[in-house]
Amino acid sequence: MQNGILPLWKEKGMTSHDCVFKLRKILKMKRIGHTGTLDPSVEGVLPICLGESTKVAEYLTNAGKIYEAEVTIGASTTTEDADGEVVDYNDAQKQFSRQDILLALAQLTGTIEQTPPMYSAVKVNGKKLYEYARAGITVDRPSRQVNIYELSLLSEESMFSGERVSFRIRVSCSKGTYIRTLAVQIGEKLGFPAHMSQLVRTASGTFKANSCFTLKQVQDLVDQNVLEENLFDLDYALEDMPKFEVPSDFEKAIQNGQVLDTIEALHSHERIVFTRNGQAVAVYVKHPSKEGKMKPEKMFNRLPKEGDAE
Repeated sequence: MQNGILPLWKEKGMTSHDCVFKLRKILKMKRIGHTGTLDPSVEGVLPICLGESTKVAEYLTNAGKIYEAEVTIGASTTTEDADGEVVDYNDAQKQFSRQDILLALAQLTGTIEQTPPMYSAVKVNGKKLYEYARAGITVDRPSRQVNIYELSLLSEESMFSGERVSFRIRVSCSKGTYIRTLAVQIGEKLGFPAHMSQLVRTASGTFKANSCFTLKQVQDLVDQNVLEENLFDLDYALEDMPKFEVPSDFEKAIQNGQVLDTIEALHSHERIVFTRNGQAVAVYVKHPSKEGKMKPEKMFNRLPKEGDAE
């Protein structure tokens, strides 16, 4: 069975689950997980975790993302993107200077509030919002804070005018950011209805577009028997966490997943990684109820078992 992280380029027309389904057939294995849903109309970077690496999928899901999007001013839709029905339209001639748009983007950079769109997988009372939306039911959605680390204008015009005005942006943001909602918010800053008319995810965590493979390319790698050398080790998902080599007298305790006395690094970091020969063997976090203790959050099958030859 393959183990590692496969940087996939998700093509338009497929859900993230479709990609996993197709990869299970190509790789002839079941233990595969994706690292964050991309809508069918969106293409881009979608790291896929194989085998033992599925244990680190949540860390990749929680990593920051970079997108390139097109915002269209002049109409809003039910889904906040180009797939929805138009619900508000303004056909007046519009004119924005480059500075007008840059000011709107600056106002939405940093920590901002977003209300998840009705057509989303966020759950309210145990039911996904899109299930309410399809039934024609609108429910109150809790707003949440997200971080927009960088929001830049890619279009180079000095003036933007017309009944509908479109421009391209690049967004570096935290997990949970809805770019289509951000497009609507940009429209609000400019005084008109708006929607996201196109979206590409260009980076997910440390994975970039230039390191990704399409499903066809994955099939080619399998046919050539070179897939394994193109996978990233699960340690790649733990790069930002402090690392500590396991002392020999701690090996058995960590191998057994024991609660241990906490270490100084957990006072300033959410997680720490124990390694052996540079490879992660366990992720530890503060114990939720035992003061001064830490417990394993993830364990990886890399420490030698008793009786194993070194």
